[in-house]
Amino acid sequence: MDTSSLRTQGRSPALRAARDGARAMAPWLLGIAPLGFVIGVTTARADIPALAGWLAGPLVFSASAQAVTIELLDRHAAVLVVIAAGLAVNLRLLLYSAAMARYWQGRPAWWIALAASTLVDPSAAVALDGYQRSDDPEYGHAHYAGAAATLALAWLASIALGATVGAALPGGLQLELVIPLYLVGQLVRRVDDATTRRAVTVTVVLALVSAAAPLHLGTVIAIAGGTFVAILTGDGSR
Repeated sequence: MDTSSLRTQGRSPALRAARDGARAMAPWLLGIAPLGFVIGVTTARADIPALAGWLAGPLVFSASAQAVTIELLDRHAAVLVVIAAGLAVNLRLLLYSAAMARYWQGRPAWWIALAASTLVDPSAAVALDGYQRSDDPEYGHAHYAGAAATLALAWLASIALGATVGAALPGGLQLELVIPLYLVGQLVRRVDDATTRRAVTVTVVLALVSAAAPLHLGTVIAIAGGTFVAILTGDGSR
């Protein structure tokens, strides 16, 4: 597909780019939908107002941060503690934001706000691939829009389904196992070169060592350490 002149060819190229983004996001949904369902079930079983549980999806839009938020609300933690914990877990998104800043320069403020609200692990991965496919940034923008919209619809729908039927499910079901299984499944298929293996190894070790860090900062420490190793050892390691 020629994407060198999206600005001058009307809407059709942009729509094709958006469809490309939606298709690129589709494989992620195999893990995202069950994960969202589990989050919804957890919300339904928690001792929190139903409205708060439903709003957590669009407002937090992050599985790990949402799970922490729901857990703390269920324990009746102070509001400031809940907010601080959610922000700490989502600190990794600063790394994604830094990666996307170069591509989003010059975009309208409303566009950046909407795009940033859906910038999480899957959308960041799909976005970078889209921007690297073409020299025309308009292709990347439309590609991201299609991917982010697909992710948002699937995520919120799966949470809504879990929240609707969660209370009726047997309490003995260990649905929380879906979360680590999803993460492991996404990780294994991406460890395909020496740099990635080193970065993953360091990330796992740091995650285990810093598991008891306050405010869930262990996640940020592990990601930052793995990223640093990848930057240092990336050249010539493939």
